[in-house]
Amino acid sequence: MVDSLQKLCSSLEPILRRVVSEEVERALAKLGPAKLTAKSSPKRIEGPDGRNLQLHFRSKLSLPLFTGGKVEGEQGAAVHIVLIDANTGHIVTRSPESSVQLDVVVLEGDFNNENDDKWTQEEFDSQVVKEREGKRPLLTGDLQVMLKEGVGTLGELTFTDNSSWIRSRKFRLGLKVASGSCEGIHIREARTEAFTVKDHRGELYKKHYPPALNDEVWRLEKIGKDGSFHKRLDKARIFTVEDFLRLVVRDSQRLRNILGSGMSDKMWDVLVEHAKTCVLSGKLYVYYPDDVRSVGIVFNKISELSGLIANRQYYAADSLSDNQKVYVDALGKKAYENWMHVIECDGKSLISCNEDDSGGASQANAPMDLQGYPSSINQHQTLPSLFVQVPSEQPPMDSGLNVGEWRLGLMLHQSMHIASLN
Repeated sequence: MVDSLQKLCSSLEPILRRVVSEEVERALAKLGPAKLTAKSSPKRIEGPDGRNLQLHFRSKLSLPLFTGGKVEGEQGAAVHIVLIDANTGHIVTRSPESSVQLDVVVLEGDFNNENDDKWTQEEFDSQVVKEREGKRPLLTGDLQVMLKEGVGTLGELTFTDNSSWIRSRKFRLGLKVASGSCEGIHIREARTEAFTVKDHRGELYKKHYPPALNDEVWRLEKIGKDGSFHKRLDKARIFTVEDFLRLVVRDSQRLRNILGSGMSDKMWDVLVEHAKTCVLSGKLYVYYPDDVRSVGIVFNKISELSGLIANRQYYAADSLSDNQKVYVDALGKKAYENWMHVIECDGKSLISCNEDDSGGASQANAPMDLQGYPSSINQHQTLPSLFVQVPSEQPPMDSGLNVGEWRLGLMLHQSMHIASLN
């Protein structure tokens, strides 16, 4: 019976606090601004000038967090804080409050679960979590943030203990105005979403954002270390993120079959999307279907088509028309079948890749335009139009093609023919 009464009182306490606070606010408002003392103004959410100042986290944290690990934003970004006037939604940039000093604190994970942003300063302070007895400070590092023109950035922060020992088993980070700053004006505190802090041993199984090409494949979302999907991929000799991405490009259906029916469409989308955030190196691969090397297909590190070399000119893949892609796709498939003959190089040495062992081709001394490779190589130059039908031995008089366009079409067709014979 006593326990039931205690639980009832505990559940009613926040509601009663809020009701009392609202009634006090109404009473103070009736007194008028001139009668408010400096001691009463910190209780006000809205300042005497009508502003409603609030702190907000602008960045989401990279989760999960581990003891000893750095607190940072998603994909390693910095965590930013802003001071806004909630009445306008604008950042406060030109007032004394825009340069205030803030304290970083740890909060209970279940603080304000109802997403009611009208808590009082006392309620916020009552939810601050301290370290366990005999332990180091729960949060170490740069525990203060200085706003500049209403914007601030979290410094180096590290948790020294996990969150399993508190009632909610989760923490939040909170920000409040440092003691002695902005006397007489209340700025509503900020809090992050609730999160779990795990012991650093769990970091051994942490996913990487973004993943690296040489990461083991289980670093990707939906692939658990030593789980069923990991074992299936390992059996198919798909060991790294690079191996995974190459098969996504070359034969995604085969990859789906390897993973099996346990991989739903939604899981597949999440997995591939995470894999594609991987930062590719500058390495390129060129496939020439013949020794003359008049035409070459250029791939990136994961075997994705980057462009075409023809007549010692580079053409980006997205500049090709549908008809031109008929030729290029056919040569690309041939390249996958003969990957052992692909030449590895980079953007700067692509010209030498074209010249090496070319047997003194007639174009060997002609300059290759690689300006801006690889992100914007000759984006303004489009590959001349090609007909799908086989080019004749002479340029047709009424086709609208000039001699250069006809030659390029003939070169591509001849390259396809030679590739089909190999």
